[in-house]
Amino acid sequence: MDPNATDVEFTEEPLQPTPAPSSERPPKHWYRPANLLRWTVALAGVICAIVVSPAVQMAGQSGNTDPAALWGLMPIGLYAILAISGMGILPSMLVALAACLMLAAPTLGEIGRLLVQSTTNQVTVIGLIIVLGAGVGGVLRESGVAQVIVAAVLHLFRHRGRRAIAAGIVFACLVLVFALGTINGGLAIAAPLLIPVAARLGYTRSTTAVLLFVGGCAGLAIAPFAGANVAIMQAAGVGYGTYLLFGGGPLALVTIIVGLLWTPVVQRHTAKSGDFYTDEEAADTSTPITTPMRKAAIVFAVVLALLVVFAIVTAIGFVFPLFALPILAVATGLAVRMPIGTWFIAVGRGMRSMLGIFVLFWLLSILFLIIDSLHPFDTLLYLLGPQLEASSPFIFSLVVAFVGWVAVPGATAAQVVLLDRVFGPMAVQIGVSPASWVVVLLFAAKADTYGPFPNPNMFTAMGLAHSTNLRAMLLTGWTLLIPAILVYTGILFFENL
Repeated sequence: MDPNATDVEFTEEPLQPTPAPSSERPPKHWYRPANLLRWTVALAGVICAIVVSPAVQMAGQSGNTDPAALWGLMPIGLYAILAISGMGILPSMLVALAACLMLAAPTLGEIGRLLVQSTTNQVTVIGLIIVLGAGVGGVLRESGVAQVIVAAVLHLFRHRGRRAIAAGIVFACLVLVFALGTINGGLAIAAPLLIPVAARLGYTRSTTAVLLFVGGCAGLAIAPFAGANVAIMQAAGVGYGTYLLFGGGPLALVTIIVGLLWTPVVQRHTAKSGDFYTDEEAADTSTPITTPMRKAAIVFAVVLALLVVFAIVTAIGFVFPLFALPILAVATGLAVRMPIGTWFIAVGRGMRSMLGIFVLFWLLSILFLIIDSLHPFDTLLYLLGPQLEASSPFIFSLVVAFVGWVAVPGATAAQVVLLDRVFGPMAVQIGVSPASWVVVLLFAAKADTYGPFPNPNMFTAMGLAHSTNLRAMLLTGWTLLIPAILVYTGILFFENL
């Protein structure tokens, strides 16, 4: 037995030369028992909304003292149950919106006003920010700037050994995800450029997937344009500097330090099973880097740095990405002298990939506008007010963070909005500080990326790295999650002394 080996064992069948796993899944027929059960629950929820609708509307007219108004929270609970059970996020939202409409029974005129209000609602704007970030990603890919960024980061770690190159892979992913605000888009651009590097160094598929995952998670934690991070800053009423100091910065540091210490363990154990890339997979498919590409990358980096400094100094917060992302896209296109037609095609291709997310946030804004009209949050605060006054901000923060981690599903920005709508007024009344609320919302939204269960970000890193070793990825997530919990618990404790 290897004396340097640990007790952690990764077991899997030899993968070489297994092709990359297909992203296609077998069709799920509507008549499967699990699907029938989900839609039965959905129908029961809508029927329940119809039954209690008169009582809810009367409670809304009688002030904040009638407990019947709490039925206004039922669509949120229905959405959570359906999403946790495995129904898609968008269908779950549509069912919840249907139940909400049955509860409120708005007139056609009221529905029209809701639609107008929802277009400028902050929740819809968060969805727009995500779409704009995807558009910037399209320009970076088309212009070759993404390739220059990856090459430049790896160049910093050259001639410093294999582990240094592993750190370079992590930081290359971090930079792209930081710039785009999306882990899927950033890793999709970085992976084809980094896999040949990892393969030539003898890293296994599993190890490469871990490196992509670590870099992507660290970059997402500090990304100024990420939808969830923007939502957190808006909910807590803080600027990017405060968010970085108390929220994203600690998580990124823990992820990078622990992840790089853990990577050799994964490599040592997966190498025993022959989990290496084939010669075909290791082939370098990148195009030669030209002078215009380098100049465009420099322009992109300078403009991004200036925008981030501006955001920190001015604490501009919510509206910052709305003008920063288009500026980045235009500056990059001009620097590389991209034809305007090609620029629009690149932006459109990127934005089109996130249209589903935008629709989700638009529907979510309508849902919250209707729920707000029923006043369930005011009633909840009125009924729980006496108990909250005696609560500890520290314990309250831990409970909300835990609830968000295990009980509130969906896109991370949507999770933040849900939690802030339900618990935000209580947090203010108890005296939770803005910095503590940043920690609570960040942990609630991002902890499930690390575990305890498999999640889309894990599968993204695995699929792009051509890995099928879910066990190694889960152990990686748990290894990162435990120190993150300890760090954030410590921050909350000292913030609420």
